[in-house]
Amino acid sequence: MSPLVQRARPGVPSKPDPNDQFWGMLVFESLSAGAMALLVGMALVVMVVGAYVIVVWPLTFWDLAGGWWEKYASWGETVLWSVFAGGSVAGYWCFSGMAFRGKERGRKGKMKDK
Repeated sequence: MSPLVQRARPGVPSKPDPNDQFWGMLVFESLSAGAMALLVGMALVVMVVGAYVIVVWPLTFWDLAGGWWEKYASWGETVLWSVFAGGSVAGYWCFSGMAFRGKERGRKGKMKDK
C-alpha cells in the first residue's frame, strides 16, 4: 500500500462518539418533558381559574354549579395521558437530536436565465 493511505493502527481503541447518548437517560429526559407538559398545562388551568375568580365570579356570582360540565369528566384522564404522551414524544424528538438534524438543501439561490 501507498504510504499516503491512512489506516487505523491495530490495538488503538476508537474514540466513542461524544454525541451518542445512553438510552436510559434519553427515556428519563423524554418522560421529564412529559411531566413538564403536565405542569405547564396545570399552570394554564390555574391561571384561567384565577382569572375567572377575579373577574367573572365577583360580577355575576356564577359558580359553575349547573352540572353541565360533569358529562365531560370522563375525558379528564384521557386528556391528561394525552398531554403526557405528547410531551414525552416532543421531548424524545428534541433530546434525541432529531429536531436539529439538517435536511439536505438544494440550490435555493440558483438564478434563472430569462
